[in-house]
Amino acid sequence: MPKPPMSNPYLEGSKMPKMKTKSGAKKRFSLTATGKVKFKPANKKHGMSKRPTDMRQQSRRMEVMAEQDAKKVRRFFLPNGL
Repeated sequence: MPKPPMSNPYLEGSKMPKMKTKSGAKKRFSLTATGKVKFKPANKKHGMSKRPTDMRQQSRRMEVMAEQDAKKVRRFFLPNGL
């Protein structure tokens, strides 16, 4: 009589682990309604009085990330959106 195949109770019904959103990416990026990635420009923490007015005004608002970089962010860091 053949022996039944061995079964591991820990593996029965198991799936691959869930893809989790990186917690650092939650704080740095946001998605628009059309799926574009927005981010806040860097170098805005201190010493802004020395900077030109144009630079201060431009770094106040969020920017839309280039599509090549946005693909990587959506795939690796924000798999479930925000």
